[in-house]
Amino acid sequence: MTRQEQVASGLEVVRGRIAGACADAGRDPGEVRLVVVTKFFPASDVRILADLGITDVGENRHQEAQAKAAECADLGLTWHFIGGLQSNKAAAVASYADVVESVDRAKLLTGLDRGAHERDRALDVLLQVSLDPPGREGRAGVDPDGLAALGTAVAAAGMLRLRGLMAVAPLGEDPASAFERLAGIRRDFLADHPDATWLSAGMSGDLEHAVRAGATHVRIGSAVLGSRPQVK
Repeated sequence: MTRQEQVASGLEVVRGRIAGACADAGRDPGEVRLVVVTKFFPASDVRILADLGITDVGENRHQEAQAKAAECADLGLTWHFIGGLQSNKAAAVASYADVVESVDRAKLLTGLDRGAHERDRALDVLLQVSLDPPGREGRAGVDPDGLAALGTAVAAAGMLRLRGLMAVAPLGEDPASAFERLAGIRRDFLADHPDATWLSAGMSGDLEHAVRAGATHVRIGSAVLGSRPQVK
């Protein structure tokens, strides 16, 4: 089996899963955008994905993302930065990313706005909300009670467009209950920011639960591309 055939097979399965989850939830599959996460996979895989109709790719390491976006600039893809973001790298990420999904503190906004100004193009932003209990090691994301203020700060930045929320189901928790909680957080957030309708949630192991909870974007890596290459 060629690499193109492998990727096409994975895509077919994932698209079927999304369609099934949408049918269960009474949703149109066209409402859910598939973001394929290409971390550690080569640019040649990105080209295969583009040939197979994928328009959105996700990366979570700045150096790799920057190089891959440059190498694949001719493909017209939408690049999502989904990893933890350092404030001193924010402007550089905004120079190639079309969407930054991992905004969790106001300190990032100045750099993101500056990078978007230098590119002369508005940057779509998602706020990463934490579904983990306070104090958990490795916890990422803003507390739900801090979303309103952070959303207001993003909306006030000149070149940033507040699009919605992103979240990851906590390790060890039933994703159905985690995403049900997320749906409630999102309802409250939309009351203050009614245009911020995007919800990025769900990965290879839990995308069905995310779709049922209203996800508009799912971030899928291994279910499409296979096991990640070992990178030293």
